[in-house]
Formats: sequence, C-alpha cells, structure tokens
Amino acid sequence: MADADLDALIRQLAKQQQKTLTAAIKKRRDRATALAAKAKDADAKKRERQLAKDIFEIGSAAIKRLQMSADNAAYSYGRSVRQAAEEAREAAKKSAKPAAGAPNASSKKAAKKNATKTGK
Repeated sequence: MADADLDALIRQLAKQQQKTLTAAIKKRRDRATALAAKAKDADAKKRERQLAKDIFEIGSAAIKRLQMSADNAAYSYGRSVRQAAEEAREAAKKSAKPAAGAPNASSKKAAKKNATKTGK
C-alpha cells in the first residue's frame, strides 16, 4: 500500500465515512419514526414524522458535502502531484549537460584563458 495513489485513498476514506454517517443518520431517523409511532396525539405524531424527514434531508446534504469535499481534495492532490512531476522534468531538462558538439559559456572562457597563457 506504500505506492498507492493518495487521491484514491482519500476517496476510499470518504466512502467509508459516508457509509458510517449514513448508518448513523438512518438510526436517528428510525428513532424519530419510533417516537412518532408511540406519540399519543396527532400533533406529536406529525411533529416527530417531520423531524424524521428533516433529519434524513439534513444528513443527506451533509453526506453530499462530505463527498464533494473529498472529491475536491483528491483532485487537488492529484493535480499538485502532476504539477510537481512536470516541474521536476523541466528542472531535469535545464540541468542536463549540453551536447558535446555545442560549447557552452564556461568552456569558451577556459579556451580563451588557455589561449592567452600559451600566447605569452
């Protein structure tokens, strides 16, 4: 798992959190539904049923936000890694030695220095 893509790992962890959160939301909704069934008067039943619906809606919205946040984080991480790899390639190209036939500035200076020493 050492070379696993971290963006995939981020998405996987978010999916696990999503499942846990979904289970907790359903448990809470079921509790509110059970309280509605036990309620004595119609107003209390209506209130508890509405509470159960609201719990599920709010929980679903939270799950969607969690998933969106994880997707954004995974995408951002992946993009950053690709950008860093591209920068590393560019740096490697710049630091690479020039071809043998093309003299660079330092070899020109050395040749000029040698020429002046042998000329005296």
